[in-house]
Amino acid sequence: MSVGMHGIRTAGDLVMRMQMKGMRLNKAKEYVAQKLGTDVFTLSDEYAMKEIREELGIGTINSVPGQPKGLKAKAKIAEVLDIKIPCVDMLR
Repeated sequence: MSVGMHGIRTAGDLVMRMQMKGMRLNKAKEYVAQKLGTDVFTLSDEYAMKEIREELGIGTINSVPGQPKGLKAKAKIAEVLDIKIPCVDMLR
């Protein structure tokens, strides 16, 4: 698993979601980087990922006024990564 990628501070949570779908670590990183419009190296850069997460509305470590959080951010993650998240699907 993508332990050590700083979870929601960077892109560890997104990479882990793809690993849970059956992707190997390197493939998962490449997939997430492509979907976010960046490179694999940037996935572990806290500052760059904060900007990307705010831009895409996929949640940040600290609540930012006007930015999605909770299930709304999760729904946006499902949309950006083109995956199904059961709790999001139940609410649609």
